[in-house]
Amino acid sequence: MGHLATIATCSLNQWALDFEGNAERIIESIRIAKAKGATLRVGPELEITGYGCLDHFLEGDTYLHSWEMLVRILTHEDCQDILLDIGMPVSHKNVRYNCRIIALNKEILLIRPKLFLANDGNYREMRYFTPWGRQRYVEEYYLPRMMSEVMGKRKVPFGDAAISTFDTCIAAETCEELFTPGAPHSGMSLDGIEILTNSSGSHHELRKLDKRIKFMTNATGICGGVYLYANQQGCDGDRLYYDGCAMIGVNGKIVAQGSQFSLKDVEVVTATVDLEEVRSYRFQPSRGMQAINNPVYPRVEADISLSTYGADVDLSIGPTKGIEVKYHKPEEEIALGPACWLWDYLRRCGGVSGYFLPLSGGIDSCATATIVHSMCRLVVADCAAGDELVIRDARRICGEKEDSTWIPKTPQELASRIFHTSFMGTENSSKETRQRAKDLADVIGAYHVDLNMDSIVKSVRDLFSFVTGKTPSFRVHGGSKTENLALQNIQARLRMVLAYMFAQLLPWVRGLPGGGLLVLGSANVDESLRGYLTKYDCSSADINPIGGISKTDLKSFIAYARDEFKLPILHDFITAVPTAELEPITHNYVQSDEADMGFTYDELSVFGKLRKNHKLGPWGAFEKLLHEWSGVMSPRQIADKTRNFFWYYAINRHKMTTITPAYHAEAYSPDDNRFDLRPFLYPAFSLPYKKIEATVARLMGDTDKGEKEA
Repeated sequence: MGHLATIATCSLNQWALDFEGNAERIIESIRIAKAKGATLRVGPELEITGYGCLDHFLEGDTYLHSWEMLVRILTHEDCQDILLDIGMPVSHKNVRYNCRIIALNKEILLIRPKLFLANDGNYREMRYFTPWGRQRYVEEYYLPRMMSEVMGKRKVPFGDAAISTFDTCIAAETCEELFTPGAPHSGMSLDGIEILTNSSGSHHELRKLDKRIKFMTNATGICGGVYLYANQQGCDGDRLYYDGCAMIGVNGKIVAQGSQFSLKDVEVVTATVDLEEVRSYRFQPSRGMQAINNPVYPRVEADISLSTYGADVDLSIGPTKGIEVKYHKPEEEIALGPACWLWDYLRRCGGVSGYFLPLSGGIDSCATATIVHSMCRLVVADCAAGDELVIRDARRICGEKEDSTWIPKTPQELASRIFHTSFMGTENSSKETRQRAKDLADVIGAYHVDLNMDSIVKSVRDLFSFVTGKTPSFRVHGGSKTENLALQNIQARLRMVLAYMFAQLLPWVRGLPGGGLLVLGSANVDESLRGYLTKYDCSSADINPIGGISKTDLKSFIAYARDEFKLPILHDFITAVPTAELEPITHNYVQSDEADMGFTYDELSVFGKLRKNHKLGPWGAFEKLLHEWSGVMSPRQIADKTRNFFWYYAINRHKMTTITPAYHAEAYSPDDNRFDLRPFLYPAFSLPYKKIEATVARLMGDTDKGEKEA
């Protein structure tokens, strides 16, 4: 005996630049880890600053405050007698690095810079940091005076090294390094390093968790070892939701897993591991042959044993057994991720007292409302469980006095205080959509306003006619395409103006304490991709919880919520034909979104993935679709679909430059902020279109020839 070690990892809801709050959460996680008997605690990437500081990583203040908080953490009485792995940025020789600080009892043992930086998708680490390109190399780092005074020494090792304790060896690989072809853990394991830590700032994306866990289990499944994964959790100030799920794995099996979505600020995951199991797992001659030729990692000694031995061994404690990994269905991910993101945004956005949503009676705004309902469900559940932080936040947002004992008992009770909706109808609105909006608001407890805005629309139209002497008409009344579109846009843009007015004044109307409301948007990812929205209409809001989610996934989510949340009203939204209701309804015409767009939502998802995930332009997309859609469409139809998609995408791309900040959930999101960087003034795709037309002519000619021969 004497080889059992209890180790801890964690998920922290850090907030970019909230230095003192972040430090408190780090200290709390260390406190909990020690209470659970852990001798090693691993935290998320850049946890002192918060991962999402972006260009603030270029500021000297960020590095100064990081050192100030590190001193506070390392000198805290609750942070002694445990080996700590803490993330923060460090400037070394005037070069900025993303680093791990390995410390014990007020002393820094090693500063380990990140070797390979994440620099695609939402990540731009090389804009702020430089990768440490020298593996297995260590040099001296001269400490700032505040840290030097605590330690009583001027310098510490800086570089790629391992930590040797009395009973094992530990090394860190940071986030992206796990996903590289030459991941460090392979060489580390061959050098006898038994415990591998991975501190991450990994954001949620639908169906992404499986990939993350596969990489982690493969690492120790092939190499053997203990693997600790730490991650940030929550909204730390922008479009991303970091989805936690701290884990511990041993020899290819997961033995402990934290929550992926949570309202908690601090979650610590521990496991007791048997170091002898690692040594036994690695006892293969082929591995030994590779190990003797493996380059050696420099080692820094730590005066601590992670395991107990001799008389101190508690024989009642055994190693933690493997578990079945918990995966959420995509519908559950939509119900939980954006809901947690909305709560973080609301509680951290000072001076606001809730959300306002233009509720149209269609499935998109229905999905946004249902996500707010899910948020209220989570808050009420955590209040019922006695989570003091959530209770405190709920009281503060609702304007309760400091001595209040109020606790929301139902999601509807909470929604009645913080969620406001409005149906902004015109003569083009149907009774069915108006009633659906009202019924949904009633069921979830929102404060609902039902209004008609025809008088405002008429005023704008009359003003135009007075100034120009021309009166535009809808298409069904003989108007041109230009007139028809302009009249639709008037309605859409006036709804945006009204939304912000009601959001600002409804709390005042109701006599509620606190500030105004944040306006929620409801444009989905497929409509944004196609440009099927009016610039500066109700898609223009403060934030949008569904802007990174496809229509197909939203429909599945609504079906899930109908049953899981016991909201039968949602069935009516699923079966309704999606419509903007911006044109007059006649006996033989009802506006339809898919007819307007010229695409089904499923087709838009396909084009979105081809454009972004597969990195294909018009010609490449056409080539691929010739195979994927053959038998369903003719080459002529495929060519027309491809040309139309890229034409609409190109002429509407400018709308993405002003699109509402949306929860990132989909890998083909067209978000122009930093995920999908494209021009917004496109030329005609003349060359690929010529190649497409030539191919269609050849294929159709071959078809005609074959038919004649037959």
